[in-house]
Amino acid sequence: MRLGLFGGSFDPIHFGHLLLAESCREQSRLDQVWFVPAATPPHKRQRELSPAVHRLEMLRLALGGHDSLQVTTLELDRGGISYTVDTLREVQRQQPGAELFLLMGADSLVDLPHWREPAEICRMAVPLVVRRAGAPEPAFELLRNVVSPDRLLAVQNHQVEMPVVGFSSSDIRQRVHERQSIRYLTPRAVETYIETHGLYREEAGYRT
Repeated sequence: MRLGLFGGSFDPIHFGHLLLAESCREQSRLDQVWFVPAATPPHKRQRELSPAVHRLEMLRLALGGHDSLQVTTLELDRGGISYTVDTLREVQRQQPGAELFLLMGADSLVDLPHWREPAEICRMAVPLVVRRAGAPEPAFELLRNVVSPDRLLAVQNHQVEMPVVGFSSSDIRQRVHERQSIRYLTPRAVETYIETHGLYREEAGYRT
């Protein structure tokens, strides 16, 4: 099985996330994409996330009806800081025959060499770097000191392109806080869930 892993806080999930996952699934011929909501993202420790139960339910609502896109609670069940290298090791244990791919935007590629055990991450999974249409080539040269030349070539050859979208979770949270519409930014079921549970209505200054 060719399995893509897409980690994030998903607070909330939006159409940009879904388009990225579908672009990777289609262009890289993935059998499945697993959305991996983080317990505590290493780079967002200063921001209080919405409770896991809400982020998880919004993901399930957004992915309903698409058998190739699924949610795993692996990082939520593990708790603590969600390091990608630990998640990949667990997925390898659960899916020993799977070929793993790590979905990420070009901006995350810049940070990848500074993640915990980046060489091991790239050994276990091929980073699928997503470039928005019209954007410059991702900075693949940043991986030269992390991966072998053959692995670097594989990463470059698996580059994915997606249409330009300007959605962000932080913008959605801010719009909800300011009582503005989020229609067509996230699936209607997610929008209704946010309304029903009163998410993001409090002061949003710390939710950047």
